[in-house]
Amino acid sequence: MNVVIKVNDEIKKKMIEYYKDKVRDKKIPYVVFQAQDEDTVITLYESGKCMFQGTSADVDATMWGIALDNTKEKKDEQKKKDAIYYNCNAVGSDEVGTGDYFGPIVVTACYVTKEDIPYLEQLGVTDSKKLDDEKIKKIAKDIAKKIKYRSVILHNSEYNDRHSNNVNMNKIKSIMHNKVLYQLIQEEKPKYDYIIIDEFARESRYYEYLGNSPHIQRDITFLIKAEDKNLAVACASIISRYIFLKEFDKLCDDVHLPLPKGAGKDVDKIGEEIVEKFGKEKLHDIAKLNFKNTDRILKTLIY
Repeated sequence: MNVVIKVNDEIKKKMIEYYKDKVRDKKIPYVVFQAQDEDTVITLYESGKCMFQGTSADVDATMWGIALDNTKEKKDEQKKKDAIYYNCNAVGSDEVGTGDYFGPIVVTACYVTKEDIPYLEQLGVTDSKKLDDEKIKKIAKDIAKKIKYRSVILHNSEYNDRHSNNVNMNKIKSIMHNKVLYQLIQEEKPKYDYIIIDEFARESRYYEYLGNSPHIQRDITFLIKAEDKNLAVACASIISRYIFLKEFDKLCDDVHLPLPKGAGKDVDKIGEEIVEKFGKEKLHDIAKLNFKNTDRILKTLIY
């Protein structure tokens, strides 16, 4: 699937920042950058045209299309539509760690009732990306005591053993989301209005990733930026982040180094130190080897 949108200079700057760690090395005439994000190749041209190619091209393009049409009128109109997903009983899931070279992937599903909403608002619950780590550590335990949730952790060694040309990040996320949603709903029998996932792949593609699994949770609503629209998803993002931080600290203790988050150049520098200290095999246990960082780390070393 190919989708082309036209972006202004403001959105162009945001795209350059957003995709900076996913940019391909090759240079193309009249192209600002070409990046690979999961199933999608993004090509931003100097003219302002941006082409999305891949199975999730429409999902990725829609994200920037929404940003482009972000007028006050559009916002107000969208808020009215999204209100039904906020004031409701919902099961929501979200993941953390997919953009970090070091550390695991954590997916959590939460059940939030209408009665829980005032308490969660009082705590300051919102998308975990909008909260600093100290705030997350402060409120995550209170959230966990109040609501029902299930979490699953995929450690780096397991991730590296699973990831291949046929099993990409979106497939891994789909399997993990399905696992926690199915488990929570089967075990707690929540009375929900909606089951909500932040849309990282088209609905048909999501279920295609799950294949012929005997336990598939259906009746899911896929929303872009769901963590801003539904408190169950927001709680899931916070609990996932809290678990990720705890696991991340264990990795830092293991290598006796302050591991950086994300996938930037500071990650490459620490990666080189780890390889020099423990050997390149250590990356299998603490990093996501398919990230570009691995090539950059190993190319600078002589064996």
